[in-house]
Amino acid sequence: MAKQMDYKTLREIFTRFQQGEPEPKGELNHTNAYTLVVAVALSAQATDAGVNKATDKLFQVADTPQKMLDLGEDGVIEHIKTIGLFRQKAKNVIKTARILVEKFDGEVPNSRAALESLPGVGRKTANVVLNMWWGHPAQAVDTHIFRVGNRSGICPGKDVVAVERAIEDHIPVDFQNHAHHWLILHGRYICVARKPKCKACHINDLCQFEDKTE
Repeated sequence: MAKQMDYKTLREIFTRFQQGEPEPKGELNHTNAYTLVVAVALSAQATDAGVNKATDKLFQVADTPQKMLDLGEDGVIEHIKTIGLFRQKAKNVIKTARILVEKFDGEVPNSRAALESLPGVGRKTANVVLNMWWGHPAQAVDTHIFRVGNRSGICPGKDVVAVERAIEDHIPVDFQNHAHHWLILHGRYICVARKPKCKACHINDLCQFEDKTE
């Protein structure tokens, strides 16, 4: 694990991220807060591209909790059967829709605790929804961010909660809204797991990773 970077270095890194991609976006397709919750929950152990392909037609017929209930579990399965763990995910989608209708008047709540009370919605999913839909500077730490944070020293931590706290505590506030998107994209396309593309990395000179590729 690299040591935590200092403020000046972090500001330079995120200035470069911002210059390269001023308005980074999540890659899951959605039309409202509810479809975003469903898409993020479905993305566990699946690719964004695979989820988008499955939800393209699903969200055309079920873009509210009530419509999802009307579709039913078998109907959900028919749309998402190309995604891993589709049967359990379909159960969770229907359970979530029922809870939203019965307890939240069909609206998606915007507190982390309320979101985490929904089946299949963990802290990461809740943070994605809070950030992408309501603009709250919540940090959704996935495997990409965990890897980048610990390799580089941007946000090191022994677990995802520690990495989340490192982002919140150390990254300058003016970069917080987009921080996790920049880090995810960097981990997905540049700082990849097996052979990081260090030559193509625009923060190479500031990164603490000792085994940089040539």
